[in-house]
Amino acid sequence: MVGESGCGKSTTGKLILRLLRPDSGSVFFDGYDMGQVSPGRLRELRAKLQLVPQNPQTSLHPRLSVGQSITFNLRAHRWPRGRRAARVAELLDRVGLTAGHAERYPHELSGGQLQRVAIARALATDPSVVVCDEAVSALDKSVQAQVLNLLADLQRDRGIAFLFISHDLGVVEHLSDRVCVMYLGRVVEETSARELWDRPAHPYSESLISATPGRAGDRILLRGDLPSPTSPPSGCTFRTRCPVAFDACASERPPFDLIAPGRRAACLLAAQRLQQTSSPVG
Repeated sequence: MVGESGCGKSTTGKLILRLLRPDSGSVFFDGYDMGQVSPGRLRELRAKLQLVPQNPQTSLHPRLSVGQSITFNLRAHRWPRGRRAARVAELLDRVGLTAGHAERYPHELSGGQLQRVAIARALATDPSVVVCDEAVSALDKSVQAQVLNLLADLQRDRGIAFLFISHDLGVVEHLSDRVCVMYLGRVVEETSARELWDRPAHPYSESLISATPGRAGDRILLRGDLPSPTSPPSGCTFRTRCPVAFDACASERPPFDLIAPGRRAACLLAAQRLQQTSSPVG
């Protein structure tokens, strides 16, 4: 899930994890409406839904050792006491650390090591879905690549689904199968990562991709500032910054429609733009 800061990416992740309740609509996971389940059922479902936050320095308790932090998750989900120590060692090994790291405290570890601990903690309960909220944005490029490769290995070897929230399309292309592009609280395009990279259908998606470092072609600069989400423009909320907006965009809210097999977009011109793009952009 990609988009500018403030567009609602992290809020969407928190809604999925039931850290926030939706004002409208529903979130379904494993056949259950997350807003209606009992506390006991919610505990069971949360074992399958875990989070890797953006900043492990603030998400790991400074007075708990690495082992205690991971064990806390196991205790919360009633992992058998006699198996916890072995589980912690197994998890640390899986993320490229050693059993000895269990005795260390957050201030003794580097940023990359801390993020590996956060990943190990998220994996403790064998989740099927992990929300990664800007999980590598605070890391330098070399460490970022190591963590991304680790996530890709986990995705392949353990079949874990990641909701990877980011504003860095280069990172998203490396890891993601499918991408949702969000603008001002609404998904405006959803497609495969390859299709999005080669032929973006929504003008906002195209502007984001044009800003990717190393991308060939001219940069598409958006005019104006991001509107207030509490007082969005009429019609298409992107129209005040869109380089191809026309009169109907001010009065008609574009539906989030299927424009091609496996592709949806919320733009009155999306299907037409896609047909006109016969070769990769840039």
